[in-house]
Amino acid sequence: MQTKATVLIIEDEENIADFIATSLKAQEYKAVSTRLGKEGLALAASLCPDLILLDLGLPDLDGMEVIRKVREWSGMPIIVLSARNQEKEKVEALDLGADDYITKPVGSPELMARIRTALRHGAASGQTKAENVFITGGLQLDFGKRAVRVNGEEVHLTQVEYKIVAFLAANAGRVVTYDAIISHVWGPYMDDNNRILRVNMANIRRKLEQNPAEPRYIHTEIGVGYRMAEEE
Repeated sequence: MQTKATVLIIEDEENIADFIATSLKAQEYKAVSTRLGKEGLALAASLCPDLILLDLGLPDLDGMEVIRKVREWSGMPIIVLSARNQEKEKVEALDLGADDYITKPVGSPELMARIRTALRHGAASGQTKAENVFITGGLQLDFGKRAVRVNGEEVHLTQVEYKIVAFLAANAGRVVTYDAIISHVWGPYMDDNNRILRVNMANIRRKLEQNPAEPRYIHTEIGVGYRMAEEE
């Protein structure tokens, strides 16, 4: 089953946030909203959205600081959506790592087009195999469609489960440490307790492996991390 992209909206004007969320849901994206920068940072770390829509004028934290903090640990696409139209601020946001800058007001068609473009670029930069299909044995990952199949049957993975599997597949044949996976999926705000990773991995194996106790696709390197079987 295809995993839909998740968009995190960090916007303090409720009517604008609602409009954006409605437009996203109409295009079958998942939308999560907050009006606070600090909560947005926490959601970015916990949800690992595919894209952030960010207003700069937040009540608790300047949007520039949000960009700076996210870029300390993630390359997820960030689109600034702001009433600030000074060239200096646009340049600063882009230099800090924003992928795009849209001045309010903006129509839904243009916004959706910018989001599609940012998601494509994010996939291309975030996955070494973003436009390819990864195959090992009966497991198939279509990075472009974000779809997973086992022996031809579509498998539904949660957003987090998909990110784990895709990250391992992008590094197939290599041992990926627990810390590297946790940092990639949950960000630096997650402590180094591996329990949440082990729980997700157990769920992934139940969905992908014929015998989870003897996995064919994702192997455990005890005390170190996990290794995806090499691509065929």
